[in-house]
Parts: sequence; structure tokens; C-alpha cells
Amino acid sequence: MLPNQYMSIKKRFKGFFKASENLGKAAKTAGPLDDKTAHLIQLGAAAAIRSEGSVHSHTRRALELGAKPDEIYHSIILLTSTIGFPTVSAALSWADDVITEKKK
Repeated sequence: MLPNQYMSIKKRFKGFFKASENLGKAAKTAGPLDDKTAHLIQLGAAAAIRSEGSVHSHTRRALELGAKPDEIYHSIILLTSTIGFPTVSAALSWADDVITEKKK
């Protein structure tokens, strides 16, 4: 289920939303990385900017594309020397939200 804010923006600003989606698609097809790897990279960026919703989203998408929980955790832990332990700890807890829910 998508967040209410996401759905509200999609409904209220259709042209903007479509352009944003098209930019994301263009970025993904601009190079050789597969979708799973792309979401792991985006997960790292989401963790770096402390975006809980984006960490949830990219964790979910990476899992759907075959990423294992250990790959999710490793992609976040790798950031420790760059973004610091407290931010990594928060991101791990957000990833756990999705991974734990998926196991139910």
C-alpha cells in the first residue's frame, strides 16, 4: 500500500508526477545496472538523507526484485564511515520494518 501523501501528490499534480516518474525511468535505463542493484543504490541514498519512507520503499522494491535481507543490510552497513553509525542504525530499523512485515 502506498503512503497517503504519495497518492495525494499523484492525484493533485498529475503532470508533475508523470514527469517525475519518467525521469526515474530514464535514469534507470541510462546505464547497465540491473533493477535490483539500482534499488540497493537508491536505498543507500535514502538512508543517507534519513528518508524513512524511501528506505521502506527501496527495501520493499529490492526484496521484490530478489534481494536477500543480508544484501539490504550490507548496502546500509557499508555507509557507516560516510553517514555515521546513528544514521545507519536508523536506516537498519526502517529496513527491518519492511523485512519483518514480509516474513509475517
